[in-house]
Amino acid sequence: MPLVDYEIREQAAWVTLNRPEKLNALSEGLVEELRAALRKASADPAVKVVVVTGAGRAFSAGYDLAEEAGSGTGSADAWHDVLAADVTATMELWSLAKPTIAAVRGWCLAGGCELAMACDLVLATPDAHFGEPEIRYGSGPVTLLMPFVIGQKKTNELLFTGDVVDAAEAERLGFVNRVVPADELEAEAAALAGRIALAPLPVLRLTKIALTRAYEAMGLRQAVHANLELSAILNAADSPEQREFDELVRSEGLRAALAWRDRRYGERLGG
Repeated sequence: MPLVDYEIREQAAWVTLNRPEKLNALSEGLVEELRAALRKASADPAVKVVVVTGAGRAFSAGYDLAEEAGSGTGSADAWHDVLAADVTATMELWSLAKPTIAAVRGWCLAGGCELAMACDLVLATPDAHFGEPEIRYGSGPVTLLMPFVIGQKKTNELLFTGDVVDAAEAERLGFVNRVVPADELEAEAAALAGRIALAPLPVLRLTKIALTRAYEAMGLRQAVHANLELSAILNAADSPEQREFDELVRSEGLRAALAWRDRRYGERLGG
């Protein structure tokens, strides 16, 4: 079974993260397949818009923490190689020279949240939740896009606390363009893609390039690359929280580790 489904609907490529039993956690294999799907969509002259969504009840719960805990990655150099692949995938989505839409339901956390933020437009269902809770087990965001999406002060709050916001708050903050009923998500995404696809492809390409260059002129790409260096050091820091979390993953499983993580903050965030 593919980890990423690829389907052409009208003039849109639908890219679906396909690990529903794992809340579409971003494993190494899934990230590789996602990059291949994005390259395929970019090269197809019949595709004007790309829609990214998740199978099942979540968009993505983030990077596969069980895979990371079992990888044995230790040094900053080793972490840099691992994280660089993740950053590359997210930035390929960010810079894809065609408009992109994230259709989000359920959990949209950590690396999954970064994928959604890398899209040009985001539609979300009322049960969607957005955030980057990595600090709660001694890690941090991999692709630092949040300051450019919602601004400095709220980004500081969310990244220092690991808090998660619901769909209504995400819309207010500018995470998402609009919240739509759960049973209308795909139809709304298809309709939006159809409206965008009315424009000629060269016009869409040049408009997208102009928009991404505007943010990169503000320092977005430099900030992302600087954060990659710091993230590698952070993940190699071997803090007590990291050790405890990884040991719980190995001994009791990811669910127990996540429960331990969130009990420290007096709440339950999910996978």
